[in-house]
Amino acid sequence: MSPSEEKAFCKLFGEAYSKCFDKELTVPLSEADSKYFSSEIEEQTGLIIGWKTLKNYSFFILKDSTAKQENPSVATLDTLARYVADAVKTDEISRKRNEPHFPYWYTYRDGIEKDIPVKDNQGIRTSSPLIVHRNSKVKYLWIGMIVIGIFLAGYYIVYHYSQSEHFTDNFSNTSTDSLFHKGWMLKDLDTSFWNKRNAKSGYLTLFTLEGDTYPDSARRVGMKNFLVKKLDTDCFSTEIHLGNFIPGQNWQQAGIILMEDTTLLSRSTRLTIGYNGFFGGYSRPGEILIQAISSIHGGFSKPEEIAHLSLFSVEPAQSTIIKNNLQRSALRIEKNGHHFRFLYATGASDIFAFKEVVSRDLMINPQYVGICALKGFVKDSQAMPVYVDLFSIEPILCE
Repeated sequence: MSPSEEKAFCKLFGEAYSKCFDKELTVPLSEADSKYFSSEIEEQTGLIIGWKTLKNYSFFILKDSTAKQENPSVATLDTLARYVADAVKTDEISRKRNEPHFPYWYTYRDGIEKDIPVKDNQGIRTSSPLIVHRNSKVKYLWIGMIVIGIFLAGYYIVYHYSQSEHFTDNFSNTSTDSLFHKGWMLKDLDTSFWNKRNAKSGYLTLFTLEGDTYPDSARRVGMKNFLVKKLDTDCFSTEIHLGNFIPGQNWQQAGIILMEDTTLLSRSTRLTIGYNGFFGGYSRPGEILIQAISSIHGGFSKPEEIAHLSLFSVEPAQSTIIKNNLQRSALRIEKNGHHFRFLYATGASDIFAFKEVVSRDLMINPQYVGICALKGFVKDSQAMPVYVDLFSIEPILCE
C-alpha cells in the first residue's frame, strides 16, 4: 500500500471498530473481541474477514512492538468500507459479478484524500481546481451513498421488525409434537422426568435436575430436559412466568438463558430465581434471590455474577409471606443492541409491575433462548417441580 492508502486503511479500520464496539480503538483486539468483530462484519455485509486477520490489523494500526507489516487485499478493504457504509448485504459471488471494481473502498479512499497544494502564477499556494472538482464529486457521491444506506438500513429494520415472530406459549398443550411445532428443541432428554411434564394442568412442568451452565471443578456443563428456541430478531424482550416456585435447597433455580449456540459453551447470559444457603462459612439463614450471570468469553471460563438480589430470608416467621409473594413470579430480559436489562416481578397474582434488577452492556450476540431448571452439580438437593405458566418473545425496534 502507498502511504496515503495505508492512512486511509487505518482510518477505515478505526471507524469499523468504533461502529462495532461504540468506542475508539486504543488497545489491540483480544481473541474474543476479534471473533465478535468478525461475526458482526459477516452478519451485516455477508462477507468474511477472519478474526485472526482483524486481530493482526489492530496490532499493526496501534504500532504494537510485536506487529508485522500488513498489506490488506482490496477485497478486504472493500468489505470494511461496506460495513462502515451500511451497504446492502451481499456475498462473494454477487460482489465478483456485480461490483468487481470494489467501489466502496475506492470511494472511501478518495473521499478522505487531501487536496494537493500547488502554486498559482502569483506564487500563492492554492488547491488544484481539478482535484477540488474531483473531490467535490466524490464527496457528494459518498454523501449520497450514506443517505441511501441509511434509507435501506431503516427499511430493513422496519421490515425485519414486522416479519419477526411475536411468540407466546401458554403451554396449554405440552405434547412433544405441539412443542416441536412451536419451535422448541429438547436437549439432553431425561425420560423419567420429561414424562411428568403434564403433572399440573395448564402448565409445563420441569424439574430442577442436576446440571448447570456454570462449569464445576471437573469442567462439566449441561442441563437435562433443556428447552431451547431459535431467536429471529436482534432486539427483543423475553419473559417467563412461574407458578408457586419456592426453592428451598442449594442451588435450585429456574429462569431464562440467552446463548450464541446450543452447546452451553458459547457466550451467554441468564436470569434466574433460586435458593442460596452458602455464605462462605458464615452461619446465616438461606435466601431466595434473583441472580443474573454472564459468560462473555464462553468455553469453560467462569461466568460473572452481575446481579444478586436477595428477595427473602428463609426463616420460619417469613414462610407465609414468602408463600404469598411467590404464588406468581416472572423474569424478563430485554436486549437492545448490546444493552441488556434484567427484570423480575413477584406477587399473589399476575397483576404486578416489573422491577429492574440490573442493566449492563454485554458483548453477546444471542441466537437462542432457553428455559433453565437446574440445581447445579449437587447430589443432596431434591429435584423440585418448576411450573411454567407462560413464555414469550416480543420483538422491539432497535435503537
